[in-house]
This record gives sequence, structure tokens and C-alpha cells, in this order.
Amino acid sequence: MGGMEVRQLGPGLWRWTAPHPDWTEAADRPDGWDRMVGCVYLEAPADAREGIVLIDPLSPPAAGGEAGRLWEALDRDVARIGKPVAILLGNHFHQRQAQQFLDRFRSRPDAAVWAPEQAKNLFTCEITRWFKPGDPLPGGLTAHGVEALECPGETVFHAPARRALFCADAFLGAGDGRLRVAPLSWAAKDAASRERYRQDFRRSLRPLGELDIEAVIVSHGEPVLTGGAAAIREALASPGRGES
Repeated sequence: MGGMEVRQLGPGLWRWTAPHPDWTEAADRPDGWDRMVGCVYLEAPADAREGIVLIDPLSPPAAGGEAGRLWEALDRDVARIGKPVAILLGNHFHQRQAQQFLDRFRSRPDAAVWAPEQAKNLFTCEITRWFKPGDPLPGGLTAHGVEALECPGETVFHAPARRALFCADAFLGAGDGRLRVAPLSWAAKDAASRERYRQDFRRSLRPLGELDIEAVIVSHGEPVLTGGAAAIREALASPGRGES
């Protein structure tokens, strides 16, 4: 079991990992997910209303001191920048610790949790702002909607100024600069949903492969830092597990 890893990906852009709170050994399989998942810290442009954007944030366990180090670093940056914190959620499964982060930073006026409106009835944490595909978001990001996964409102966040995408569950890191698409088992289990996955999922992702991007920052697996658009096109052209 690895500990938290913190990695700077660019100016004002960091990715850290933390244990998935619902992970069990049964999830460690080809169509499952690793115990450690990625979270993103993004400093917004200087002229933006918000100061810091956190995407699908998680805190490490309190034991071992890693959580304390993370909170101290975040508190220091929030104080340095002096603007509201925006928390973006890519799907309802990723609300995991959003309330904890909002409660931590809500003393700053206008701290907010943003979530996809399509999944409105599935969130249990406090959501202060709802968004739809195409909406502009804090940090200069735009929401791209993804169809046919188990989570309605699945979103990929596009940061044109950074030539980057930030993914919840649509793409997974496959290592060596490669990606794979979320497997069929991540669609709802009824026959109609599985057929919709086969018909609509990859179609909804194809426009991402035409964007001017280099990086694809994923929650699950290793991020792709160069050649992101080509990695997306390659993943979409590869047959998925169990799709036949």
C-alpha cells in the first residue's frame, strides 16, 4: 500500500494521491480501480474570481501525518492567494470528502462546491453551484459531458489555457503515456444501459481527441503529460473489455 504522492505538473498545478475510501481488494482487478486515486490542485488565473480549484479532492488518513501536511499546505496557499476556493466534482461518486473540504475553507466568502446538474438527486453533500455541459467553470475550465457510464453527469474538465483535461472516470491511466476507456462494467448493469454504453460512450468522448491538449490528468492510474490528444484517439480505437 503506497502513501500519498504529491507531484507538480506545471505552474500552480499539482496532483496528489490518497486512498479511495471504498476500496477493497476485490476492486484490484482489470476492470476495477487501484487503491490510490488522484486529486488536483489548480491555481486560477490572477484575474479570476476564485483563487484555487480543487478537483475531486481526498485527504489521506490522519494516521501517519500525511493528512496534516496536506491541510497545512492547502491552508498556506489559500491564505497566500486570498480568494475563494472552488471544489469541482466530476461525478456523484467523487463527492467522497467534498463536504470536509468545503467546511475547511468556507470561512473564505464564496467558497463553493460545483457539481453536475444531471446528477442532482444523487449528491448527499452540500452543493452550492450546479453546472451543465458546456458551462464555464472556475479556473478557466469548461465542462464536457460524458454519456452512458453508471454516473449521470459524468464530466471531463477542459482547461484550454493549460492544454489539459481532468477526468473523473471516463479515462483511466494505462501507464507509459497511454490511456484506456472506462470498461463496460462501469456502466449501469441493466441491458439497456449496457447497450447505451456500446452505442454512446465512445461517441461522446471522440471530440476530446480533437482538442489542442497535451495532458490528460486522470483519477485512476498514471496521468498522461504529453501527447494527450493522440492517447485519447488511441484509447478510443482500442477494443474495450467485455464490449463484444
